[in-house]
Amino acid sequence: MTTLLGGTFNPPHNGHVALAQAAEERFADEVVVLVAARPGHKEVQLDADTRLALTRAAFPDREVELDPYERTVDLLKSGRWSDPLFVIGADEFCDFLTWKDPDGVIARARLAVATRPGYPRERLQSVLDRLSHPDRVQFFEIEPLPISSEDIRERVARGEPIDRFVPPAVAELIDARGLYRLEGT
Repeated sequence: MTTLLGGTFNPPHNGHVALAQAAEERFADEVVVLVAARPGHKEVQLDADTRLALTRAAFPDREVELDPYERTVDLLKSGRWSDPLFVIGADEFCDFLTWKDPDGVIARARLAVATRPGYPRERLQSVLDRLSHPDRVQFFEIEPLPISSEDIRERVARGEPIDRFVPPAVAELIDARGLYRLEGT
């Protein structure tokens, strides 16, 4: 079985690392990390190669690849993996019905949805109830890490330290390449 964790990783942070570890522990499978080259759902200011380098720094012991597809369903249609487990967070799952062809995604991959203590189960259930194959969704709980890539980018732009939020190799790479800084700083 293959477990996939995809994202823009702009930049990757300790929450992403914890999610991969929790999925690996829960499903006893190595996680392949996929960096969206051209994400169809959000703008990213860094090029794919830079985000790939950051992600490899965050996940030095895992397979990290560039995902050339704009949408998850297109990646899954490529047929590279047979019935993989695709890991997403509860917040992403709440938006799952807005993805391109959610039924096509769920037909080609099982979903592992990471929840946190106190997350409203009714929000998740409302999405689950509208899926063609709700039996292909598994929930697992993780400890919450209140962190986001956007917060990290803002901290860097303000010149604040990010050491508590990203793996050391990621912080070093962001600093060495001058990433996320405001113009002229």
